[in-house]
Amino acid sequence: MAPVAGPDTVSGWVVRRPGPIASGPLAAVRRPAPEPGPGDLVLGVEACGVCRTDLHLAEGDLPPHRPSTVPGHEIVGRVVAAGEAVTAFRPGDRAGGAWLRGTCGVCRYCRAGHENLCPTSRYTGWDADGGFTETALVPADYAYPLPDDQDATLLAPLLCAGIIGYRALRRSALPAGGRLGIYGFGASAHLAAQVALAEGATVHVLTRSARARELALTLGASSAGGAYDRPPEPLDSAILFAPVGDLVPVALEALDRAGTLAVAGIHLSDVPALHYQRHLFYERNLRSVTANTRQDGREFLATAARIGIRVTVSPYPLSRAPQALEDLAADRVQGAAVLTPD
Repeated sequence: MAPVAGPDTVSGWVVRRPGPIASGPLAAVRRPAPEPGPGDLVLGVEACGVCRTDLHLAEGDLPPHRPSTVPGHEIVGRVVAAGEAVTAFRPGDRAGGAWLRGTCGVCRYCRAGHENLCPTSRYTGWDADGGFTETALVPADYAYPLPDDQDATLLAPLLCAGIIGYRALRRSALPAGGRLGIYGFGASAHLAAQVALAEGATVHVLTRSARARELALTLGASSAGGAYDRPPEPLDSAILFAPVGDLVPVALEALDRAGTLAVAGIHLSDVPALHYQRHLFYERNLRSVTANTRQDGREFLATAARIGIRVTVSPYPLSRAPQALEDLAADRVQGAAVLTPD
């Protein structure tokens, strides 16, 4: 990374000019090391997952909320400093920073337990600097305690891919012992599938990647076909992880009566016209997924520990963050891409 080190500075990457990944939207920087406010943690970053949302931000699919923001919101690190109001963490603890980093706590959505819909919610790597760096600032109230005895690279994908996949699974209203279709099989999907399988579901995976189909079968999927293929049986529920609007009618048509499709991505290409009789009649349901609550995170992390979830990662040194995003854009990543210190 080109910038020269200085005293009390850290290296990282920022989204300088959003655009196609081949145009080089990331720029290497050195910045002053962050200092905690009263309710903040400073984490020495051990690993940071690379999420498809980071790719959407880099390429401009999601408009930047501020210029030259450090992306990354699957942060695993050790507390190196804590603000004076922090009581749940102390220096040396391992903690995780995730996508959701702030809500108002008083609006109708927050009061009803739907803080993910808070109109003033804030997000790591979008509204504030994230984890594509050596040291990251995380609000303690939105951080998760993490186990000391596990590989940081295997924990990082749990903090967004896992949590949002868990919320998508719940939004899909999968009945006990139900038949679940998963469209796209990357970081989130391979974790959500394991939760569904542990709960007794039959899982059918539909994805364009031959390597992803192999991984799905290894993890216990009953079938794995192409993204536009018909699953071998009608589905009670489906989750669309691929950011491809063309797959919405495909997945809806694969549902049984009263089935539910949950669309998990923060960004989706345009959805074509739906045919009411083929896609929505018989009380089929179409749902979106918007971020997650902290309760989702706590539930998923507990579930992941209980079932011994298997995380498939493709590690990259921090200095190769642009390559990680390029590989993600080209579907060359097996499981989840994760950045680690050089």
